[in-house]
Amino acid sequence: MTRTAPPRTPPPHSVEISENSGADSGITEAGDGPLGGLRARTRRWVGVPLLRDLLILAGFGAFAIWLTHGLLADPTGRALAQNPDDQTLYEWFLTYDTKIWSGGFHLVTDRLNAPFGVNLLANTTVIALGAVFTPVTLAYGAATTFAVIVAVNLAATAAAWYFLFTRTLRASRPASVAGAALCGFAPGMISQSNAHLHITAQWLVPAIVWAVVRMWRAAVADDRRRTATSGVALALLVCLQVLIGEETLFLTALTLLFVAGAYAWVTKPGRPLIARFGRGIGVAAGVAVVLLAYPLWMQFHGPQAVPDGPFSPYYFYADLASFPAFSPLSIAGSADSASLSTGYTELNTFFGWPLLLVTTAATVWLRRNPVALASGIGALVMALFSLGPRIVVAHHNTHVPGPYRLIQGLPVVDGALPMRFALASVPLIALVLVLAWDHARSAAPRPIRGTALGVPVLVLAALVPLTPRPLPTVERAEIPRFYSEGLWRQCAPEGGVIVPVPMATPPEPEPMRYAAATRVAFSMPEGFFIGPYGRWGNASIGIPRRQTSALIDEVTRTGKVRDVNDDDRAIAKHDLAVWQADCVALTDTPNRAALETTLEGLLGPGQTIGDATVWRIS
Repeated sequence: MTRTAPPRTPPPHSVEISENSGADSGITEAGDGPLGGLRARTRRWVGVPLLRDLLILAGFGAFAIWLTHGLLADPTGRALAQNPDDQTLYEWFLTYDTKIWSGGFHLVTDRLNAPFGVNLLANTTVIALGAVFTPVTLAYGAATTFAVIVAVNLAATAAAWYFLFTRTLRASRPASVAGAALCGFAPGMISQSNAHLHITAQWLVPAIVWAVVRMWRAAVADDRRRTATSGVALALLVCLQVLIGEETLFLTALTLLFVAGAYAWVTKPGRPLIARFGRGIGVAAGVAVVLLAYPLWMQFHGPQAVPDGPFSPYYFYADLASFPAFSPLSIAGSADSASLSTGYTELNTFFGWPLLLVTTAATVWLRRNPVALASGIGALVMALFSLGPRIVVAHHNTHVPGPYRLIQGLPVVDGALPMRFALASVPLIALVLVLAWDHARSAAPRPIRGTALGVPVLVLAALVPLTPRPLPTVERAEIPRFYSEGLWRQCAPEGGVIVPVPMATPPEPEPMRYAAATRVAFSMPEGFFIGPYGRWGNASIGIPRRQTSALIDEVTRTGKVRDVNDDDRAIAKHDLAVWQADCVALTDTPNRAALETTLEGLLGPGQTIGDATVWRIS
C-alpha cells in the first residue's frame, strides 16, 4: 500500500496560486484560519514585525535622501543638472496649486500665456501634490517642495510596493524588499526623477492594484458587498491619480488590462466569475465617471484644451539595444550608453542584461504559476510597445513595424510617450522576482533545495548593477530682488500682467521661476506649457511668438542692439495691448545693455526699480 504525503502548507508570507480552472483559479491569501484571528493580526502589526517594517521604510527613505542630497542641501540655489527647465515648470505649477486653499485657483489659469490662459489638466500640473504640500510651499518656497517631492516619490513608491507584496501577496520580507527596491529605484524611476514628478509619483499604483486584486478575490468568493466596495475604492484611487499624473494612470490601466487578459487566458475562469468581477469594474467606472465628468470635459473640451500630445512617437521610442544596457545613472553604466535614448530623462528601458536573463529564467521556471506567467507576458507586451512605431536597434532603423502601431492614433494613446511604456514593465518584473525568490525558499523539491539560496543570489546579482548614483545638480542664479522683495508691485497690481525680459519660453522658462517666488501673484504672456497652438489646433509646447517677443529673443541671443523704427514701435504697442500688459521689466541677464537700449528705442526711457529697469504701459 502506498502512503500519500500530506499536502504542503504554504508559509504565512507565501502566495498560493491555484492551478485549477474556473473559480478556483485565483489569487488567495494563504495563512488564513487560526492566523486570521486577533493574536495573529496583533503579531503582524505590532512588536517585532512592525519594527522591521519601520526599519525597512526608513531604509527606503534614507536611500532616497542620499540620491537627492545635492538638491535637498540647497533647493533654492541648485537645480537638477539634467533638466532644470522642467524643474522651473513644476515649481510654477506647485506654487499655483497652493491657491486651492487660498482662493483664486482655476482649471484654466490666466497667470500664464496672458490673456489666453493655460488649461492645467492639459499639462502635468500634479494638482493633488501641490495641494498636499501647500504648507511646505508657503513656508519654504516651491523649490524646497520640489526637492522634497523628488525624494518622497522614490521612497513612497518603494514603500507602497513593499506593503502590496507583504500584505496582499503575503510575500516574505527579504523578497519584498528586493522587489520594492526595484520598483522605487529602477533606472527609469531615477531617470524620470530629473523633474518629471507626474511620472515618479507612483505610490498610488500599488493601491490601485490592491483594489483590483481585492475585487477579484471578492468575485471568487461571490461577496457582492466587498466587490462593490472594492469598485468604489478603485474609483477614488483613479480620481486621485488623475490629479497627480494621468500618464501613469493610463500606463497602469493598460498594463492591468494585458495582465488580466493573460491571467484569464491561463486560468480560463468561468463566465459567472467574470460577470461578478465585471460588476465591480462597472461600479468603479460609474463612480469615476461621475466624479471626473467635469474635469475631463474641461481637459478635452474646455478653453485651451488639446486633443493629443505634443510628442512624436517617431522620436520618443526605445532603442532595442537599450534594454540590455546599463543606465549611465547607475553604478554599472557609463555616459556612452546615454546615446541609446533621447537623454538622461528617458532612460526607461535600461534594465541591464543580467536582469533580463534572470527575469526570463524565472518566468519560464514559474510558468505553471498563473500570476508569474501573466506578469511576464504583461512585462514583455509593455516593453514591446515602448519600441514605438518602428523598431530601431543601436540607432539602425530596421524598417520593421513595432507593435505600437496597433494602438497608434487611438484616443489618449498619443498623450503618452512610447518609450515610457517600459516603465510599466518594472513592477511586473519585480513581482516575478518576488515570486521566484519565495518559491525557491519554500516550495522547491528536496533534490534541488539549493535553489533556496541560489535564486535570491541571482536576483540580487541582477539588481546590484542597477544601483543608482545620486542625481547630479548645478548652481542656479538668484531670483532678482525686483521679484523676491515684492518691488514688482510698484508697476503692476495683483493679478496684473508683467512682461519679463527676457520672456519665458519653452527652452528658457526662467521668468516663471520669478513668478513662483511671488506665489504667482502676477500674470505673464507666453511661457512654457502645453497648448492648442500646433497645426490644425493640435498640441504644441508654448505659443507662436509675436513679433515683439521675437525681437526681444533675437537681441537676447545675439547681444546686438536692434535698430527700431516706427513700424516696430507700432507693433510693440499692439502686442502689449494684446497681452494687456501693465509693465515691462528687464532684470539681470547676459546682453542686458543691448536689451535696454533696444527697449528704450521701442518704449522710451525706462525707470529703475531695485535691480530692474521697468517701462510702465499706460
